[in-house]
Amino acid sequence: MSGKNVFYAQSGGVTAVINATACGVIETARKQRSIGKVLAGRNGIIGALNEELIDTSLESRADIAKLRHTPSGAFGSCRYKLKSIDENRAEYERLIDVFRAHQIGYFFYNGGGDSTDTANKVSSFSRTLGYPITCIGIPKTVDNDLAITDTCPGFGSVAKYVAISTLEAGLDVASMATSSTKVFVLEVMGRHAGWIAAAGGLAGSSARQPPHIILFPEIAFDRQRFLDKVKATVNSIGFCVIVASEGTQYGDGRFVADAGLKDAFGHTQLGGVAPSLVDMIKQAHGYKCHWSVADYLQRAARHIASATDVAQAYAVGEAAVEFAIAGKDAVMPVIIRGKGKKYTWEIGEAPLGKVANVEKKLPRSFISKDGYSITASARRYLSPLIAGESHPPYRNGLPVYVRLKNKLVRKKLPAFRTEG
Repeated sequence: MSGKNVFYAQSGGVTAVINATACGVIETARKQRSIGKVLAGRNGIIGALNEELIDTSLESRADIAKLRHTPSGAFGSCRYKLKSIDENRAEYERLIDVFRAHQIGYFFYNGGGDSTDTANKVSSFSRTLGYPITCIGIPKTVDNDLAITDTCPGFGSVAKYVAISTLEAGLDVASMATSSTKVFVLEVMGRHAGWIAAAGGLAGSSARQPPHIILFPEIAFDRQRFLDKVKATVNSIGFCVIVASEGTQYGDGRFVADAGLKDAFGHTQLGGVAPSLVDMIKQAHGYKCHWSVADYLQRAARHIASATDVAQAYAVGEAAVEFAIAGKDAVMPVIIRGKGKKYTWEIGEAPLGKVANVEKKLPRSFISKDGYSITASARRYLSPLIAGESHPPYRNGLPVYVRLKNKLVRKKLPAFRTEG
């Protein structure tokens, strides 16, 4: 007789490699006699609340294997943050009711800091209700801001995309600068942590090579100092390439690109720092400028994913299952970097309580003294994370990505109305 089922959910912004983690979870669970089916939430945790559970046992072995090279969320994700148990006990009770109805004994939540916090709460609350659920958080975030883990699956591939884009756009601008564009701004993700912006620094190996300016959330933005730097760079080199984090902010904490809106997690909705910077530069210097926003492209670009990132994404999914059957609860598999000169890594573990609600910023030692570029230590940290290629198969010039059947199991409970 097979054991308890698994509930697996993808949370928040998806990545080029989150499906590789799903692949690791499903393939590893299928080998375990003590685990029944893996039921995936349709659109993340909302799938559990709505009792919309995808039966992954109906997917072929070949299609599950194809998840390893397919970007975005195969089962759907969501930006839905559960409130505290005191604020909305009904949602947590609903989760346990659904888990009980479908013989679910394991909850694997694949997301960032908010997801880690939720998994930790569900672990504790399930014991209170007398139906203990083994909860494992699985790290995922392109922002690379989770505590304890050396890096977060999803980041390495975004870092590779941003570094390559900066390199190639820099060559384009250099070739046109004499008679056309003098300044190019690439806006990248990163609300409070400048890891992605820092990755743009890998494109150049000297001060004269792009990017000439990197704007980090950790360094207060000084408008006049920035404009002076742009002018000095154009005068010296002939053009200026800038990588700007969406979270670039003034000394008083105001975001340069604050849209005045909030997302579903209560975070300030950002976007627009690149055109804001271009407007400043045009007004001050009159240069012809171009700008781009990497946006979804940076996190969906599986065609140039980092091989290191793909391997690590699969490994944390595999480890989540191994942790669960070993009796571990309220923990997260983390990536531990080896201490030798040659880059190595292994999987460790961390309590969810020590990861939840802790944001890992870019260390000051990774940022140059002038605040506009990365240091040698940052380069040593970042370089291995973008190493290696893991190309998907191609057909007719395009990558071949899998689309699963995603058939739902039969509902057993009355409908439940979610808030928001």
